[in-house]
Amino acid sequence: MNKTGVIFSINGPIVKTRGDSGFTLHEMVYVGPERLVGEIIGLDTESTTVEVYEETSGLKPGQTVSGTGAPVSVTLAPGILHNIFDGIERPLTEIGRRSGCFIARGVSVSSLDEEKLWHAHLTVSEGDTVRGGEVIAEVQETAAILHKVMLSPLLSGRVSSVVPDGNYRICDTLFTLTEDDGTEHPVTMTQHWPIRLARPVSRRYSATEPLVTGQRILDTVFPIAKGGTAAIPGGFGTGKTMTQHQIAKWANADIIIYIGCGERGNEMTQVLEEFSELMDPRSGNPLLDRTVLIANTSNMPVAAREASLYSGLTLAEYYRDMGYDVAIMADSTSRWAEALRELSGRLEEMPAEEGFPSYLASRLSGFYERAGAMRNLNGSEGSVSIIGAVSPQGGDFSEPVTQNTRRFVRCFWGLDKNLAYARHFPAIQWMGSYSEYLSDLAPWYSAHVDKRFMDYRNQLVRILTKEASLMEIVKLIGSDVLPDDQRLTLEIARVIRLGFLQQNAFHAEDTCVPLKKQFLMMDTILYLYRRSAELIRMGMPMSVLKAQGIYDKVIAIKYDVPNAHPELFDDYKKDIDRFYDAVVEKNA
Repeated sequence: MNKTGVIFSINGPIVKTRGDSGFTLHEMVYVGPERLVGEIIGLDTESTTVEVYEETSGLKPGQTVSGTGAPVSVTLAPGILHNIFDGIERPLTEIGRRSGCFIARGVSVSSLDEEKLWHAHLTVSEGDTVRGGEVIAEVQETAAILHKVMLSPLLSGRVSSVVPDGNYRICDTLFTLTEDDGTEHPVTMTQHWPIRLARPVSRRYSATEPLVTGQRILDTVFPIAKGGTAAIPGGFGTGKTMTQHQIAKWANADIIIYIGCGERGNEMTQVLEEFSELMDPRSGNPLLDRTVLIANTSNMPVAAREASLYSGLTLAEYYRDMGYDVAIMADSTSRWAEALRELSGRLEEMPAEEGFPSYLASRLSGFYERAGAMRNLNGSEGSVSIIGAVSPQGGDFSEPVTQNTRRFVRCFWGLDKNLAYARHFPAIQWMGSYSEYLSDLAPWYSAHVDKRFMDYRNQLVRILTKEASLMEIVKLIGSDVLPDDQRLTLEIARVIRLGFLQQNAFHAEDTCVPLKKQFLMMDTILYLYRRSAELIRMGMPMSVLKAQGIYDKVIAIKYDVPNAHPELFDDYKKDIDRFYDAVVEKNA
């Protein structure tokens, strides 16, 4: 029997019904005659509180709320990839065909195409015993991704009445599952999973392998692990979205889920257009073949913004369960927190710092805690990495969302407006950023790149740290009064900043750099530093060293040495030796 309630209060997206209507917490409901989608977020004996995920204009007291008996869930089946959803997994392309450029209220559209035929190869036979999470069929979802259809983690039993391999719709029965008590379940390619409930796993692994992005400052200086968490805070125009685009395009993740949470509509349109045109550098197929886009712009209902992050997370966990490495780009968690603040105000809750609800920290921790490298129920291994952009007002990193995010992530890539205005991209401030994965990933870098990788990285950071302290003196009295060894530190720091940390996303060789080339660039810069230091100790003035032009030549390595020809770095070391010999001979 359907449960119903009668509306007596409407406050924006918050609707209340009178009395105990028999609903359960987090149950999905339909509100009013247009059947707007909502969720139960509060229950007591006198009233029920509903959070409506659509525009509530036109609702009236006395109209009804009807329950579904199930929590707000996403549909999990082949067809998710190469799709664009709103915050509650409604396909925007299909909605556009039905209602035009704007989403009609109460529009009812299946999350996935239920009529499309998929060629399924079943991996179970009649009489087999299967447990929750096991792979029961395989479907080639896109040219890049093999979709592994899994039994719901909530089911287990014996297989009977299996269909042969062939073309089926996602709602067609593949076999009948008989539980130990004799209960029979028709099993299809489709699962429904509550967005606020993490999918179960066998165990969680510690970080051992980096998420390689091809961006030098990320891979070398502040690396993130597969299954790790990172925050990219920065003010307007500092490059948060562009940094996430670069990671999405070049990271060695199998699946990319981009969540546009509360961003401007024109910016999301640009993202959609760019992603649809990008080619996957790994396979040559369209990047959308392994990408899911969730678009929830700032002019969409604020409540759906709050749900969009959880929808994206659940999709990511589903593909992780297949054994894939998934990377989530959440842009931005500040807009999500603002949705929490608005809903909290509507609920008349006691505000905490800057009006945000007191549970902001727990919600952020719950979001980032669902990242990790896991062993799945079916024995495969996968990971979910979360990279969240934060948009502090005025670039103030002391505001609550940035500070609370900092507590729960292990990578902090702080963007600096001064670097951005100087056209230094990525505009990640190397003095204020950090990664807590360095010690965890050091064995991997040693085994797969070079044993000296972390030592070289640490040397670069020490030079940049020295430069920061010396610049305080330079600002007061100028660089001419510094001794030559300190002037050399400033010059090598300039080489590191311009030749290594700065990266051109629009240059064919510099947009993505393999780890081997990153190491050889560090090796060349530090070799130049050592040879120059020897000359300084011999009494050669810094002015003579700079006149040779070798420092600018090393800066240009990032453009002049193709990624596919690391052997050319030997020529640069020879050039540095010739520079050394020429200076010695000239001043002998």
